[in-house]
Amino acid sequence: MSFAAMTTMALNPLDPHSLLSTFGALGVFLVLFAETGLLIGFFLPGDSLLFTAGLLCTTSAGSALHLSLPAVLVAAAAGALLGAQVGYLIGRRAGPRMLDTAERPKLQQAVVRAREALDKYGTGKAIVLARFIPLVRTVLNPLAGTVGVPVREFTLWQVIGGLIWSIGVTVAGYVLGSRIPNIDKYLLPIIALIVIVSLIPVALELLRSRRRG
Repeated sequence: MSFAAMTTMALNPLDPHSLLSTFGALGVFLVLFAETGLLIGFFLPGDSLLFTAGLLCTTSAGSALHLSLPAVLVAAAAGALLGAQVGYLIGRRAGPRMLDTAERPKLQQAVVRAREALDKYGTGKAIVLARFIPLVRTVLNPLAGTVGVPVREFTLWQVIGGLIWSIGVTVAGYVLGSRIPNIDKYLLPIIALIVIVSLIPVALELLRSRRRG
């Protein structure tokens, strides 16, 4: 069996380190595009992937896994912005049929939260804030297209929110990694902690949904 085949078999789409070791900066683009543009990407680890990618940009060039910060930033921004725009266009074409489905309870809960955010904060603020909320950032883009948010207004706010989120989280990981000497030694425990922290908002959303139920 070839090395490439073994790598593909070992790929874990929920593990940021696995994604980055397999695809590098391209993995950042693919995950963010799928998570923000396609409903099937709601389970992907956007936050933890960005932070981990930032950390890996601080490892030594000779380490097992090292990423280029400019390449990661470009990939992150492109994936976040293009994904959101595609999600919006899908929402405009597919309409309510795509979102109003009982087959995926978690997505339905996210749709409810996204609708509440649009009503509570208004279009601009909701689109920006949704970037930092797992599940909600997946459904808000097609929802905005479904409810008829003007394309120029949506594009403006999704670009602002997408850049703040994708670049901000990546740079935060880079800054942390730059301040920890020999980050390679502590990489796996730090990544595990990042994954746990990134799951907290999801757990809170599920808890809120149960309380409302």
